[in-house]
Amino acid sequence: NYTELAKKNIDTGMGLERLACVMQGVDNLFLVDTVQNIMKHISQVVGVSYGEDDKKDISLRVITDHIRSTTFMIADGVMPSNEGRGYVLRRLLRRAARHGRLLGRTEPFLYQICDTVIKENASAYPELVEKKDYIIKLIRVEEENFAKTIDAGLAMLKDIIENKDIEILTGEDAFKLNDTFGFPIDLTREILSEKGIKVDVERFHELMLLQKQRSRKARKNAGADAWDSDAIDFNDLTATDFVGYTEDECEAKVVAIAKDGERVDRAQEGENVIIVLDRTPFYAESGGQVGDSGEIKAGNCAIEVDDVKKDPAGIYMHMCVVSTGTIAVGDTVTARIDKERRLDIMRNHTAAHLLQAALREVLGTHVQQAGQLVDEDIVRFDFTHFSALTAGELLAVENRVNEIILEGIPVTCTEMTIDEAKKKGAMALFGEKYGDIVRVVEVGDFSKEFCGGTHIDNSAKVGMFKIKQEGSVAAGVRRIEAVTGHNFIKYLNNSILMISQAAAALHVNNPFELVQGAARMMAKVKEMEKEIEKLQAEIAKDQTGSILENAEEVQGTKVITAMLNGATADALRKMCENIDEAVDDAVAVLSSVTDGKLIFACVCTKGAIAKGLKAGNVVREVAKIAGGNGGGKPNIAMAGGKDLTKADEAL
Repeated sequence: NYTELAKKNIDTGMGLERLACVMQGVDNLFLVDTVQNIMKHISQVVGVSYGEDDKKDISLRVITDHIRSTTFMIADGVMPSNEGRGYVLRRLLRRAARHGRLLGRTEPFLYQICDTVIKENASAYPELVEKKDYIIKLIRVEEENFAKTIDAGLAMLKDIIENKDIEILTGEDAFKLNDTFGFPIDLTREILSEKGIKVDVERFHELMLLQKQRSRKARKNAGADAWDSDAIDFNDLTATDFVGYTEDECEAKVVAIAKDGERVDRAQEGENVIIVLDRTPFYAESGGQVGDSGEIKAGNCAIEVDDVKKDPAGIYMHMCVVSTGTIAVGDTVTARIDKERRLDIMRNHTAAHLLQAALREVLGTHVQQAGQLVDEDIVRFDFTHFSALTAGELLAVENRVNEIILEGIPVTCTEMTIDEAKKKGAMALFGEKYGDIVRVVEVGDFSKEFCGGTHIDNSAKVGMFKIKQEGSVAAGVRRIEAVTGHNFIKYLNNSILMISQAAAALHVNNPFELVQGAARMMAKVKEMEKEIEKLQAEIAKDQTGSILENAEEVQGTKVITAMLNGATADALRKMCENIDEAVDDAVAVLSSVTDGKLIFACVCTKGAIAKGLKAGNVVREVAKIAGGNGGGKPNIAMAGGKDLTKADEAL
């Protein structure tokens, strides 16, 4: 039965852009004024006009559509990655870059078009203007990264198409294009569909799945320990009562013991076991923070707790070694954490929060946590960012964290509803699922995050913060390693010691004059290098004379071969230059074994080149015999060989 609507209307699917088409009297989106201005800019940059060639028009439309989409995606906080929405962004950018190549544009250019996209949408979307520099920089970095591999990938595809009579590209080849050259599968399919070739997508996805499984297995093996908890059934137990936010030790009851993957009633001295208590002060590994260590005692029984893990049901599994005595299910015990270690961990965890807030302040709000490790020694923080941090940016981040530490701001940990937390502006970990009640850690107004970890109660207790290193862990993900508290003091003392040792090695009395001392030493080294070059040139000149005396003549061309063990590649090249200047019609191949490496150098002088000889071709054929390869210019070329025993045969 149909119910008559009170208000009758028709859903035409007419969004703002379709309405603009009607109002402007055009039949497609790409002719609307704002979009047309973007396409005109693309045409200008690539040197192709719209409306002259159907295939080129398709490429212009693809680029126009994709650069609009990607500009808005980045403004919304999406970063290029290999999964989720970040992968969609990467696919769009790489497809647009490939269509740019179809139009003859091999250099990065998409970032130049962003300016027009932002200008045409600035009034309705002011955030585009605010993030303009960031959007342009991110697109340029992504373009440049893809440009490093796209030509090699396209060459591989061309080779497959030209040298194999195929109707379907294997999943293995598609996987290699993705894994080695960064070609998303849909880009590979698009390129091949133009040639009428299909792709074995099913096999491709199988290989991708296998790769993920191998990665997971490697991670699991890397984190394996002496206590195997995966196979143990604790389903009959209730969740452990965690009291570690407020207590360092507590009385508890042993509710389960496991050994070698099976539940047991008791454990004795020397055994590695898992112990489950009804309540515990031990924090279990979670959210990048390592588990606590400490001890469990019951009368004459002493147990070392090395680590603590938590299963999905909230059972805290204490990874233990029984030091003395015997422990049994039902025993009442005292559980006590290592307070000094916990304090170092808390310093580092609070510092990780300060670090993220400082990174967002210095680099921009696109920075999101992508992983972390917080233990007693180090803060290791992974975050989304598109390029290496400059020395100035690192210093700004470090200084900002230390400013907050020196201010001595109270750190509060409060449970509240998730709606309350969001209203306060607390940051959640992207992709993480939360319950109705969450714990929010606040450092004044500087940092507010959802977090279940343990923290100090005042920023001053972090002590000091020092970044040790920054680097890349994946495309679009950077990593900072830093130290705090006692480890900051150790790092500082070690650094001072190394500076003093370096000063002593350079015969500098005052460590503050180390830079000047190093500069003086480098100046001396450069002088010596010049002297060595001069001597090598003289030696090469003398050796060239003796080499020419042993030349053979073949059809009017002097043919020279010589093994000069110990000669460097530069020395061989210099001898080739001498021969080039001294003899009009000659071909020479010189060889040397130095530092365990086989080197070949070839020269073809003017007369030999006129007869069709080229040094690059000659040295390539010679090096093949020794399992090597090389090349160069028609007159002088270099090569390397792998099999040192074939050097004489090659000559």
